Amino acid sequence: MTEGFSFLGTIKLKGCVDMQKPVLAIVGRPNVGKSTIFNRIVGDRVSIVEDMPGVTRDRIYSSAEWLNREFNIIDTGGIEIGDEPLLHLMRQQAEIAIDEADVILFLVDGKEGVTAADEEVAKLLYRSKKPVVLGVNKIDNPERKELIYDFYSLGMGEPYPLSGSHGIGLGDMLDAVFSHFPQQPEGEEDEETIRFCLIGRPNVGKSSLVNSILGKERVIVSNIAGTTRDAIDSEFTREGQKYTIIDTAGMRKRGKVYEYTEKYSVLRALKAIDRADVVCVVLNAEEGIIEQDKKVAGFAHEAGKAVIIIVNKWDAIEKDDKTLREFEQKIRDHFLYLSYAPILFVSAKTKQRLHALYPLINQVAENHALRIQTNVLNDVIMDAVAMNPTPTDNGKRLKINYATQVATKPPTIALFVNDPELLHFSYRRFLENRVRETFGFIGTPIRIIARKKND
Repeated sequence: MTEGFSFLGTIKLKGCVDMQKPVLAIVGRPNVGKSTIFNRIVGDRVSIVEDMPGVTRDRIYSSAEWLNREFNIIDTGGIEIGDEPLLHLMRQQAEIAIDEADVILFLVDGKEGVTAADEEVAKLLYRSKKPVVLGVNKIDNPERKELIYDFYSLGMGEPYPLSGSHGIGLGDMLDAVFSHFPQQPEGEEDEETIRFCLIGRPNVGKSSLVNSILGKERVIVSNIAGTTRDAIDSEFTREGQKYTIIDTAGMRKRGKVYEYTEKYSVLRALKAIDRADVVCVVLNAEEGIIEQDKKVAGFAHEAGKAVIIIVNKWDAIEKDDKTLREFEQKIRDHFLYLSYAPILFVSAKTKQRLHALYPLINQVAENHALRIQTNVLNDVIMDAVAMNPTPTDNGKRLKINYATQVATKPPTIALFVNDPELLHFSYRRFLENRVRETFGFIGTPIRIIARKKND
């Protein structure tokens, strides 16, 4: 994964729950330009681009948009037939991406023509039974367009000429991709139902927690990391409140393809986060906090979801009167961006403290959807400015004319100002803290954006 990259792309300022996004996987042998095409579609340099085979080692995930519809996109490492460890791993990663995709973009190199490796990839894709769109890259000028015709021999239908370096042909190709995507569900989801999911790296006990929450063996439990598979829903009612828990179905592991479960868990988490109001980030008390925990939790934060941090297997460690406080402080130190998230220590095995989960879910879901009256919000913002005057830059002072909440899920506040560039990060954080002190907003991120006031 590329450090510092927001996997979910630009956060949409709207108050409805996202439906599950369709998935496009870009697949092909090494050095055909998959990362360049991926970056063109996403609109940013997310994948490392280098003119040598095999430079993309992992699947890279992002969110993109075409014709006002969002979709998830996966950039795979190249597929190459061989026994070399790296190439074997890259093929496994690509096979996982193929399994997860709704549509596959099979990318080939127009300058090199059809190769034996392309034919092997075509066989792999044909066996997948998934819709495939064939893209012929490096068709950088009209004279090269005739090079696409040789690729009909791959049996993948019409080849679409593309130029990743110049951004040519992407529209027609994406139109073809979208013709194969599943239709969007019609109608709104039940707004009275709280949808929540459990995410975390493999083997933190998510399936056991689901079983304890539901009170039955709804999800197969195994001590082998990564044995769960596709996102499914379980609906239930507790004390008059309707819930939908989005978790993963039972064990359907396909040999060694899913051996590298740390990578595989990423897309599962994204799928669940897309549809959830509340995201429960699950940690393993026995193993402590590792880097992958922070990456997984970052997806929920970047998506603007309400968040609860659950420390599972709390029964399995030796404790004294300082253990809980010390563990909580470690969480706060490692997850600085989740300072708003409540922490709950539980045991799926003994059901210790699980009863406290529902009040927390209800509270953070309510805060996530909370809307503040404009006059009340302005009073809080102006009081904050009176306490700590706005910053200046080169003699020019930020002036906040008024504030209004423009969205929920997450609560999003627009400040109408004289110059948005003057709203520094530190002052934005100060205003957020003042809003939290007044209204709570436990469990939910707050977005504060600056807009220039029209004169």
